[in-house]
Amino acid sequence: MAYVISSDCVSCGSCAGACPVSAIAQGDEHYEIDASSCIECGTCADTCPVGAISQG
Repeated sequence: MAYVISSDCVSCGSCAGACPVSAIAQGDEHYEIDASSCIECGTCADTCPVGAISQG
C-alpha cells in the first residue's frame, strides 16, 4: 500500500528530494504522493521531520 502525506505536512520538501522515483510533488495545500508511482520504500517517511507520512 502506497504511503500518504497527512495535513500535518509543513511543505518543507525533504520527502520530494528523497524519493527515488520522484513520486512526490507539491499539491494545493501540502506535498502529495502519486500512489501509482510509489514503490513503498519508506524513504519519505524516514525523511519527514514532522512525521506526516505513513503507509496508507
